[in-house]
Amino acid sequence: MTDEQEPIHRSTEEARAGATPHMTRYILGYSLALVIVIFAIVVFTRL
Repeated sequence: MTDEQEPIHRSTEEARAGATPHMTRYILGYSLALVIVIFAIVVFTRL
C-alpha cells in the first residue's frame, strides 16, 4: 500500500497522457498574423 502523504512523480508525457506536436506554435503564430492583417485591412478601408 502506498503512503498518501508521498507526492506522485510523473513525467510530462505521463501527465499529459500523450504527445503534443510542435505544430501548435506555428498555427497560433499564423492565426495571430492573419488576424492582425485582417484588422489592418478593416481599419484602413474605413478611413
